[in-house]
Amino acid sequence: MASAKATINLKLKVWRQKDNKSQGGFKEYDAKNVSPDASFLEMLDAVNEELIKKGEEPILFDHDCREGICGSCGFMINGNAHGPQKSTTVCQLHMRVFKDGETLVLEPWRASAFPILKDLVVDRSAFDRIIKSGGYISVNTGNAQDANNIPIPKPDADEAFMSATCIGCGACVASCKNASAALFTSAKIQHMALLPQGQVERAQRALDMTAQMDAEGFGACSTTGACSAACPKDISLINIATMNRELLKATITKKEEHTGGGDG
Repeated sequence: MASAKATINLKLKVWRQKDNKSQGGFKEYDAKNVSPDASFLEMLDAVNEELIKKGEEPILFDHDCREGICGSCGFMINGNAHGPQKSTTVCQLHMRVFKDGETLVLEPWRASAFPILKDLVVDRSAFDRIIKSGGYISVNTGNAQDANNIPIPKPDADEAFMSATCIGCGACVASCKNASAALFTSAKIQHMALLPQGQVERAQRALDMTAQMDAEGFGACSTTGACSAACPKDISLINIATMNRELLKATITKKEEHTGGGDG
């Protein structure tokens, strides 16, 4: 009969902060007898159960689907967004990637546009406002057209789909030394710019969404590529180049409209 898998014991240094007005700091906890097959958030659930039994305040962290789809979860683990495993959200990170006796430092996303609410939870509503500023399309009333009536070249459909996989978790912002939201914003712009349905607002979308991104206090793109490297969905840096091109074209078009064209 096969023996049971060995469990591991870990030391956690977790950022604790009562609210956005309080001073925060690290506090140490023990995570004992952790199954290698447990997810990272399941491990935190177990730690919280022990804290509750002791009458202590549990560690607060964001989560929802726990399937790497919703983008709710996310924090830094030993300085890495979502942890050490590439292309993985923290909810899909399993404890087998860590060693027995290891110390893990957990802290929230660090960005002025993502103010800390409590412990590992930050306010990412800035992303919502960027989407609200232009992340939509014009839709006529009535029944939707049959999909076959709107032919889309496969390369465009593939690129649009890759951009649409962005879950808005904020890892790109937290990993960028300038706390830039260029990867997130560009993915949303690129997604719609490639599809026929997104053409009506195409130019204005680029202007409005980049303007809102700047208004939220995100920094400029650092060009280091840390955002894409940390992205759990591997969103490409090509999106940022495309966003810059879309913005330039939209700016030129708007200027020509304002001056009555470029005929002198």
